[in-house]
Amino acid sequence: MRLNEIVFTDAKPVEGYGPGFFRIGGQVIEGAMLVGPEGTQSWGGFEDIAPLLAMAGQVDVLFVGTGADVAHLPDDLHRGLEDAGIGVEAMASPAACRTYNVLLSEGRRIALALLPV
Repeated sequence: MRLNEIVFTDAKPVEGYGPGFFRIGGQVIEGAMLVGPEGTQSWGGFEDIAPLLAMAGQVDVLFVGTGADVAHLPDDLHRGLEDAGIGVEAMASPAACRTYNVLLSEGRRIALALLPV
């Protein structure tokens, strides 16, 4: 079996997470957070749609981590993102982190919004 090192270019991968925090590119972020073309920042949760919509045209898919368990996104959030041309996938935050890292390593135009576990 041949193993290849993953190179993440300019984007930062999720390196870890735990109760109430995420570690992205060596930085610990407490609470909900967003990783997109403009970098890593705190996020206000499902009602904070403005920074997500600001990524329209820059990302193809937004992965939304809904915490420890998968949950449905509010209809307004889901519809707003799709109307802006951003595909959205909701999943548990650990699965969202893993999926984001894999697609990031492939050079995809993706973003990640996470609620803590």
